[in-house]
Amino acid sequence: MLRNTMAAAAALLVSASLATAAEISPAVVFDMGGKFDKSFNEGVYNGVEQFKKETGIEYREFEVTNETQREQALRRMAQRGADPVIGVGFAQAPAMEKVAKEYADTRFAIIDAVVDLPNVRSIVFKEHEGSFLVGMVAAMKSDTGKVGFVGGMDIPLIRKFACGYEQGVKHINGDTEVVQNMTGTTPAAWNDPTRGSELAKSQFDRGVDVIYAAAGGTGVGVYQTADDSGKLAIGVDSNQNYLHPGTMLTSMLKRVDVAAYKAFKDANDGNWTSGIQVLGLAEEGVGWALDEHNKDLVTEEMKARVEQASADIVAGKLKVHDYTADNSCTY
Repeated sequence: MLRNTMAAAAALLVSASLATAAEISPAVVFDMGGKFDKSFNEGVYNGVEQFKKETGIEYREFEVTNETQREQALRRMAQRGADPVIGVGFAQAPAMEKVAKEYADTRFAIIDAVVDLPNVRSIVFKEHEGSFLVGMVAAMKSDTGKVGFVGGMDIPLIRKFACGYEQGVKHINGDTEVVQNMTGTTPAAWNDPTRGSELAKSQFDRGVDVIYAAAGGTGVGVYQTADDSGKLAIGVDSNQNYLHPGTMLTSMLKRVDVAAYKAFKDANDGNWTSGIQVLGLAEEGVGWALDEHNKDLVTEEMKARVEQASADIVAGKLKVHDYTADNSCTY
């Protein structure tokens, strides 16, 4: 009898364990540009892949190729019992707000936007802080006194990158010129390497010798042209230093991989919280990349100045203006 009771108890424990594991059925909806854009989407992909490798839990996924698919994809995930569901990119906010209201028992997370609902985790970043640091690096490395910025879609978020970058440049040298171009005004601007190459060539022809690209897949064209031209480029979101060693001066890290990983892990571990998470230098949500691919391009003096600025920003001694606060750039 005791043996049967113990066996039954063990079976219940196994059953409970399986039920707990089955409770999470995660999903991710990637945005325009594809999950292998070597930038923003791919950072999220790396995060959810890390979760899958650690837990063995598979996730559903969908890659948006046109704007009409966002709401449909989010709703389909919820209908199929996915929980939590990550929406990648600010453009998914309207669709997520609508679908999250319809499926109030499903947990959602959105990266790069705020959806103020009790079942949504909104993860945003202080991109201006990380961009400030790479702006410093660009200014210290430039020989011509001209550096460039190529943005993707012309929206306040990308102006936020540009403004932070410009402040970092001017922090080093107020006379350094910052040449800026945006790729376009539609979501296609995130995935146009040809246009990125054209804009980079134009800037190089004007005397620019370092370009920071915050343009998703479009940045690939910027980096290739920098390599072809013997100039320097700065990556964004993911560590892109490996793409063209010797050409990539650094990358502005935006830890969307960590944000995505934590969304799945917190749900799986019973630590889920909704609300707004703001990740900056203090939270290690943004930063800059120094590794074997670019160490020969960055001197110890450059590194020391950037690390000091980073510490000052975290301590509140150095303020970096957020363009989205008032749609202006001041320094």
